[in-house]
Order: sequence, then C-alpha cells, then structure tokens
Amino acid sequence: MYIVCVTSCPVGIAHTYMAAANLEKAAKARGLEVKVETQGAQGIENEITKEDIKRADGCIIASDIRIKNNERFEPIPTLRISVSEAVKNAKAIIDELMEAIE
Repeated sequence: MYIVCVTSCPVGIAHTYMAAANLEKAAKARGLEVKVETQGAQGIENEITKEDIKRADGCIIASDIRIKNNERFEPIPTLRISVSEAVKNAKAIIDELMEAIE
C-alpha cells in the first residue's frame, strides 16, 4: 500500500515537521510506503506529484489551514485531521485511514 500525506500549520515551523515525521514513522511501522509533503515556512517541500497521486491508495491531510493545491487529492480517499492530531496520535490516524480503504 502507498499513501501520501500533507502537513501544514499556521506558522509553518515546528508542528508541520513534527506531524510529518510522526506520520511517516507510523506508516513505515505498519509496512506502508509513504510520501509526506510539508507546506511550511520554507514553502512546499517533497511535493506530491501527479504520479504519486495516481499510485496512492489513500491520503492524509494534517492541516489547520487551507493547503495549496488541495483539489489534486479529490480522486483518492482522503482523511483530513488537525496537525496536533498527527503529532499526538499518528499511529491511530494511519490505522483509521487503513480501515477506511482496506
């Protein structure tokens, strides 16, 4: 299984990157292939491509603000959560997405 994630917080510094790291770690622990895009103070990093979206089985958007290019995720099952949820409960979030798409 392959999932994509986007993380973004209002300031675009700490929580954006903590959420990204936690989601990536939790996904890999479950044996998933994962790509995490951050939309932080540095702009978009590790951008999810059209090819990534075509391959993806699901998506997690962990954001407290409107992310850039949101519409590109419409074709795939998407779970939208707050950044703090991803920081605190990444494993549960990954499990929830997997239950929804399996």
